[in-house]
Amino acid sequence: MTPTSRKPVEVESRRRPAHVGALASLPLFFPLEDRKVVLAGGTEAAAWKAELLAAAGAEVHVYAEDLDPAFASLLASGSAAGQLVHHAEPWTPASLGGAALAIADAQSDEEAEAFVHAARQSGVPVNVIDNPPFCDFQFGSIVNRSPVVIGISTNGVAPILGQAIRRRIETLLPQSLQSWAELAGRVRGRVLALLSAGHERRRFWEGFSDLAFSGKDAPGESGELEASLIGDARASAAGRVTLVGAGPGDAEYLTLKAVRALQAADVILFDDLVDDAVLELARREAKRLLVGKRGGRESCRQEDINAMMVRLARQGKHVVRLKSGDPMVFGRGGEELDRLAAEGIAASVVPGITAASAMAARLGISLTHRDHAQSVRFVTGHGRHGDLPDTVDWHGLSDPATTTVFYMGARMAGKISAKLISEGMSPGAPVVAVAAVSRQRERKWFGTLGELAAGVGRLGLEDPVLIGIGSVFQENASREDAGSPEIVSAQTRKMQVATGF
Repeated sequence: MTPTSRKPVEVESRRRPAHVGALASLPLFFPLEDRKVVLAGGTEAAAWKAELLAAAGAEVHVYAEDLDPAFASLLASGSAAGQLVHHAEPWTPASLGGAALAIADAQSDEEAEAFVHAARQSGVPVNVIDNPPFCDFQFGSIVNRSPVVIGISTNGVAPILGQAIRRRIETLLPQSLQSWAELAGRVRGRVLALLSAGHERRRFWEGFSDLAFSGKDAPGESGELEASLIGDARASAAGRVTLVGAGPGDAEYLTLKAVRALQAADVILFDDLVDDAVLELARREAKRLLVGKRGGRESCRQEDINAMMVRLARQGKHVVRLKSGDPMVFGRGGEELDRLAAEGIAASVVPGITAASAMAARLGISLTHRDHAQSVRFVTGHGRHGDLPDTVDWHGLSDPATTTVFYMGARMAGKISAKLISEGMSPGAPVVAVAAVSRQRERKWFGTLGELAAGVGRLGLEDPVLIGIGSVFQENASREDAGSPEIVSAQTRKMQVATGF
């Protein structure tokens, strides 16, 4: 039966509009260059604050009769940005005159209370180190790629968590980002003067940002790069298309490049199988159009999707064609690229994690474990005319040293089983079927090739089902996985007992 055709549907973002949730504190970035900061205390903790404040360009006045060796060393070496001025005496209320900030490492609550009272009397925001009740502001963890500075605060309740978040962000940001940010400051004025607001400027900064995350250092002489990016921004009036792999479902399987493409999109044409959490990573202003294609269900015609990509690109849009899994694995990405090339429209591909790889990761198995399989094949479960594909080497798939993963094969499960058995594969060959791979509703069935049709039937047809066949799945059938419901056939249980698995 030919599925009914449907038109693309615009989908609103599910993000809650306009309202900001409650904040434990307001993140602010406070310039301190050439401004006075008072620091009371000569401890090692105070030394770290002094170094941080001076790095921001402050003139740090340190009031302490005694200095920790680390603090004395810091004063001797100085700061590359601000100044450190030591006063070998206790602080007084007069010390706070003209200060932008006041920080103390107080040894008692009485000392902290006196310092806070004097600072507030002088109208100076105050922080007592490691004593939140006496603080007008907090120091958070910092990721430093200045002029890009990222502050992380847990409002004092979980500093170790803040440090863990900082380490995670550090791994995402190349050290070279600093040189690119500095270059952005130098070219910004010319970009504003030479490119029109909106489309052209955004294209320039998108290209610039891609280079900033390339891991390469920014060039010292930027004229050639600047001219190239400005030329690309002006030439992009015809728009472009990016085919992006959304992965198997879980948004955390997205690549960084896929996220950047979503953040740069004007229009997103997405499939039924793309999870809402993936769409929520897109630019807020991007238009989202559902062009879902599902086997045996009401779907948009491929010709209509192709025509829409062409039309939108000719309007100067950056179109992201967001496809489940990898766009070049059973995703008809090749047909889309052919049409775009014929129309002279620039196109690129961002690969995604294909469902078979996600399934293997979820099961904890290697598809080509050397004790079991020397090759792996990904096969479509149905042909162009809705039956088994007639161009597949079914005899080759029956090779016991081959792992085979069938995509979109749920409705053909019985025919797949019968065909492989007729080609010599044992009806007892280990099989796994996984529905909704990597999603919260993921379900698995373990059994044998002879039981495949019944097993897939137990998983249902409402979600996509992957079928894996081969001896690599034998051991996995006995493992427990707390991540999703697990269905194991009676025959498989007998095999586990007999083989000791």
